[in-house]
Amino acid sequence: MKIALVGATGMVGTEMLAVLENSTLPVSELIPVASEKSAGKKVMLRGKEYTCTTLEDAINRDIDIAIFSAGSESSLEWAPRFAERSVFVIDNSSAWRMSPNHKLIVPEINANELTETDFIIANPNCSTIQMVMALKPLQDKYGIDRLVISTYQSVSGTGYAAVDQMDYERANDQQSAEGPYPYRIDKNCLPHCDVFTENGYTKEEMKLVNETRKILGDPSLRITATAVRVPVSGGHSESINVRLKKSFDLETVRQDIGSMPGVVVQDDVQNNIYPMPFYARGKNEVFVGRIRRDESEENALNMWVVSDNLRKGAATNAVQIAEYLYENKLVNAASVDV
Repeated sequence: MKIALVGATGMVGTEMLAVLENSTLPVSELIPVASEKSAGKKVMLRGKEYTCTTLEDAINRDIDIAIFSAGSESSLEWAPRFAERSVFVIDNSSAWRMSPNHKLIVPEINANELTETDFIIANPNCSTIQMVMALKPLQDKYGIDRLVISTYQSVSGTGYAAVDQMDYERANDQQSAEGPYPYRIDKNCLPHCDVFTENGYTKEEMKLVNETRKILGDPSLRITATAVRVPVSGGHSESINVRLKKSFDLETVRQDIGSMPGVVVQDDVQNNIYPMPFYARGKNEVFVGRIRRDESEENALNMWVVSDNLRKGAATNAVQIAEYLYENKLVNAASVDV
């Protein structure tokens, strides 16, 4: 298969290369795409060196799947142009997520919705992906009545500039360093992920509300969220309070969550075993622990969900979508003859 990777030199693009390295996709050719100033840079995949090119050049190449991680503006302009050439676009931005004409896919949950005509496929927000992975088995068995979410999101979710800001502050212990955050992030927490909207919530918080409803197929699901940026270099954590529609046995719930492909339960508080972002780095799984009954609310429980936001929250999920397209022969069979 011929795979274009748009945004190949960015933080998520670099992680996508790492995921593709061990993917089951038979990549016969990689077309790495970057900005004009990064065109000509070299990237490696499976022992082969590839030269970054531009979107203007890539649009005329023979491509089967294009994975976009270059921001909403780029996706809105270029994804339809690739799709018109029957290239499957897997887009990691927010451009198409809430479009009623495009599917929002977490492969373990709803990849079976994809057809051979879905040429633009939306990759959900990183925080949403890890949460719905833990929630899906509960929704299927018990039904979900309400969600209260608090996130603890790493600076890598904002990109290289945010990581640099935190590292600079940590090294120099200054009040603030030039970067994307309005205040210092080291030794601090910012209840401010993305921009604020008219209702007082941030875009990140509303993504958790709207994307979760779409993926789980329940537009009436009651959800509220607070998203916080914390001084962690990588890996997002979430405290999730779930009110179910049916009564439950706690040990059975642990087994239900652990049965979800791609989810690992780490829940043995007597031995200090619980998920932490430091240990989730570089891993493709979603880790769930601190599963306990909410003693203040009937049929409710709390859990702690952690994942590498650049892996399952972005790169891994996108590559899994590409694998699904290939394995289920949704990509033109003639174009996958390798």
